[in-house]
Amino acid sequence: MTHTNITTDQLALLSLKSQIISDPSHFLDESWSRATPLCHWVGVTCGFRHHRVKSLNLSNMALTGRIPQDFGNLTFLVSLDLGSNNFYGKLPQEMTRLCRLKFLDLSFNNFGGEVPVWFGFLHQLQFLSLWNNRFIGSIPSSFANISTLESLDLRSNSIEGQLPKEIGNLKNLRLLGFTKNKLTGSIPVSLSNATRLETLRLSRNFLQGNIPEGIDNLHNLNLLSIENNRLTGSIPMSVANISKLEVIAFTNNSLSGSLPNGLCNCLPLLKELYLSTNKLHGHMPTSLSNCSELQILSLSENEFDGPIHSEIGSLRNLQILYIGGNHFTGIIPQRIGNLVNLVKLSIEENQIIGCEIPKEISNLVDLEVFDIEFNSFSGSLSMEIFNISRDLTFLSVSLNPLKGMLPLSINWQLDKPIGNLINLQGISLSNNKLTEIIGDNLCKLHRLGVIYLGQNQLSGSLPNCLGNVTSLSEIYLGSNKLSSNIPASLGNFKDLIVLDLSSNNMGGSLPPEIGNLKAAIQIDLLQGSILDSMSNMVGLEFLDLSHNNISRTIPKSFEKLQYLKYFNVSYNKLYGEIPLWGSVQEPLKYRRGKIAPQQADSLSIATRKRISYYELLQATDALSESNLIGSGSFGSVYKGILRSGTTIAVKVFNL
Repeated sequence: MTHTNITTDQLALLSLKSQIISDPSHFLDESWSRATPLCHWVGVTCGFRHHRVKSLNLSNMALTGRIPQDFGNLTFLVSLDLGSNNFYGKLPQEMTRLCRLKFLDLSFNNFGGEVPVWFGFLHQLQFLSLWNNRFIGSIPSSFANISTLESLDLRSNSIEGQLPKEIGNLKNLRLLGFTKNKLTGSIPVSLSNATRLETLRLSRNFLQGNIPEGIDNLHNLNLLSIENNRLTGSIPMSVANISKLEVIAFTNNSLSGSLPNGLCNCLPLLKELYLSTNKLHGHMPTSLSNCSELQILSLSENEFDGPIHSEIGSLRNLQILYIGGNHFTGIIPQRIGNLVNLVKLSIEENQIIGCEIPKEISNLVDLEVFDIEFNSFSGSLSMEIFNISRDLTFLSVSLNPLKGMLPLSINWQLDKPIGNLINLQGISLSNNKLTEIIGDNLCKLHRLGVIYLGQNQLSGSLPNCLGNVTSLSEIYLGSNKLSSNIPASLGNFKDLIVLDLSSNNMGGSLPPEIGNLKAAIQIDLLQGSILDSMSNMVGLEFLDLSHNNISRTIPKSFEKLQYLKYFNVSYNKLYGEIPLWGSVQEPLKYRRGKIAPQQADSLSIATRKRISYYELLQATDALSESNLIGSGSFGSVYKGILRSGTTIAVKVFNL
């Protein structure tokens, strides 16, 4: 072993500096010099007694490089923080000489290789974070030798194998994080021996089996997250015995049975309950009203039935309520208007009835998302729905038998937006029985990104001012009774990706201005932020004008639509040449040639496949973060590959 002193400390750090290939802010270039005393270097702290390097903090400096072997000569090092940089390569085994180390943060880098077994020799280590790196292999059982360990965080790596039962020997452990790895097997019962555990994160793995009954031994636990695994069985009643729990997250498993009725009686601190996408059934427990601190309740995509209890109105702190995708019946209780802090309300895909949407909804003045699509609301769409909240960004009442006049067609004062909808970014009123014209009021929604008004009985013409809503990127107005010409102003949309005007009574000729919809930076529809880098140059991809009365030729300018993937103008009165798209691939089989009027009815270029939710989960690896393209406050976009090999993009809204 090398004899170490202040000189070897300096040499070790200079060796580290020599391995840095990028220091964009010149932190080390300007400070780490032999001309400057070592203890005055940026990020370096020396001990008062021995004048040796005691702490090294180079976090958030955008450094790129490796850790050299002689880094192990910093034998007086107690704290090492290299988090949020671009360090890469394997950790040198010589680091096992850092026997005084208590704090080690290597998170958000690109370190790789197997998780070192020699961590087990750092007997004074209390905090270890390898979060968001590229470590592989299994979890070393040698971790059990670090009896002082309080925080072990290996989230977002590629670690395989099972959770070693020796983890339960870590009596001082307060945080255990293995989210987003490739762990298999069951949750070891021995984990319940780590009785000081406060935070347990095991989400996004491939864990199987039941939630251990002895989990209530973890009586200090305040966060329990086992989402996105393959867990089965019921939720053990013993969970209700962990009185300090604030967050329970079991979303996206295969849990069955009913929700323990006394759950909230014993969990007075519970703030967030995530149970979506399981196989839970039974009625909504009335005891949920005892969770007085509850802020988030997510029960969507299960098999719950029965009424929505009026007691839910007692949850005055509730901000998010997701109960869609179940079999709830009856009406929306009036007491839901008591949830004055509610921000997101999603009751879609149930069997809720009612002649109209409860007027008490207008009490929810902070509401941002309101989704009641695919229910059985009847009657007319009242104006109250358009006066809910100035913060409303997404509104969906699609797939209900609502009828009558579309409130968007009512004439408000010209200097005011529609109701309170000044921030509306997505609106879905499709598959109803709404009538009348759309009207110029729609043009006042200057932040609107997507609009779904298809499958109604809307008549009249598209307002010429629609082109002024330049934020629009998806327009679905198919299967209505719209007439007149297609406005040339549609060519103003800089971000338009989808335009569906099929099955209407549109006449006239195709405006050449549509050819202007050729390319734009891809924008998050409901946030306005760039989702990804310059590779996301996109333009109009979907154009369906079929089943109308459009005549004359297809404008030559349509050849500029180089990103077009679906083009359908069948069942019109078109003739002449078909545009040539250089980048278009099969099944766009009509790329050249002439169209006679009698052939126009059969012109349908490209095909479209209906894809199930299960197929989307498979294609995106259960919406894995490794497939995440980008996200905003309202949704995320994931890359996926279907079984056929076709690459797709999946947009997921945060309801």
